[in-house]
Amino acid sequence: MKNTLNNLFLDKYLTKKEAKNLFRKLLKREINKSQIISILTVYNMRSPTLEEMIGFRQALMESCIQVNLTEFNAIDIVGTGGDGKNTFNISTVACFIVAGTGEKVIKHGNFGFSSRTGSSNILKKLGYDFTNKEEKLRNQLDKVGFCYLHSPIFHPSLDILSTTRKELGIKTVFNTLGPLINPSNPKNQLLGVNNLESARIYYYMYQKTKNNYAIIHSLDGYDEISLTTDIKCYTPKGETFYSIEDFGRNKVIPEELKGGKNTEENTRIFMNILSGEGTLAQNEVVLINATFALSILNKDSIKNNYEKAKHSLKSGMAKKILKKLLSL
Repeated sequence: MKNTLNNLFLDKYLTKKEAKNLFRKLLKREINKSQIISILTVYNMRSPTLEEMIGFRQALMESCIQVNLTEFNAIDIVGTGGDGKNTFNISTVACFIVAGTGEKVIKHGNFGFSSRTGSSNILKKLGYDFTNKEEKLRNQLDKVGFCYLHSPIFHPSLDILSTTRKELGIKTVFNTLGPLINPSNPKNQLLGVNNLESARIYYYMYQKTKNNYAIIHSLDGYDEISLTTDIKCYTPKGETFYSIEDFGRNKVIPEELKGGKNTEENTRIFMNILSGEGTLAQNEVVLINATFALSILNKDSIKNNYEKAKHSLKSGMAKKILKKLLSL
C-alpha cells in the first residue's frame, strides 16, 4: 500500500489492474482511514484516468448486489453532484416527470455527501422503503414505472467510506463513480457532469458499451441542464453544443435554482414542484431535463417531448407516480 501511495503522490497513474486491486483492498477493509483520505485527496487534485476509472468501476460492480431488470427499457437520470451550486433536487423531480409519461425509470442514488440533500434523503423523508429485493423493484417498475436503488444497500462494502465522505463534505472520486455503478445497469442514462474533463472520460468509457446515453455539462459548472448557459452534450452520435435558444426556453438566473438549507426545505421544494406550485424557473429546468431524458428513450423531437413532460407535470401524473410508489 505504501508503494501505491508513494506513486500516486509522485503523480504517477495506476494501470487498470492496479486500480482494481486498490479498490478491492479498500472494499475488504485492508486500507485504513488515513490511507483512504490520502487516496481521496489525490483524486481531488487530479481526475482519474480512463484506465483507473475502469478498474475502480470493475471492483465496485463485482462487490455489489446486482439486480436484473433488463426486461425494462428504463432510464437513470443522475448527476455527479459536487458542483457546489446547492440547487434543489432537479434530477429527482425529472425522474417522476418521465415516469408520469409512461416511461420506466430506475434511479440510483444516495444520501447527500457533497450536497445538503441527496435523492435518498428526500425519498426517506417521504416514507419510501428502500429495498434491494429484485422482485419488489420489478413490481414497482411494473405497476408504477419507477423504482429507486439506494446505493448503500447495494454497495454495503462502501459503508467504510460514508463517515469519511460526510466529514469531508466535499466532492470526491466517488461522486464521479456513482453514476457508473447503478446495480441494474439500465439501458439508458442521462448523466450530468460538473466539469468537461470528467465528461470526456465518461464519454470514452461509454463508447465501449452498448448503452444509450447522453452526457451533459452546463458550461458554467452545473451537473444538469440548468438553462443558465449553453451545454456540451456527448451521445453515441458524437459531441454537440446546445444553446438555451435551441431548447426554445428563456434563460434562468442561478439564484432561481437554489435549494433549501436542509432536507426538510428541499423536500418541501420537491413536493411544491410536483404539486404544480413550483416557480416558472423551477418548472422550466425540471421539464427540460425530463425532456432530454425522453429524447434518449424515444428519439422524438425536443419540442414534442417537452409537451409530454409538461403534461406529466401539469396534469398531476408525475405526482400520482410518487403517491402510488409510496402506497405499495
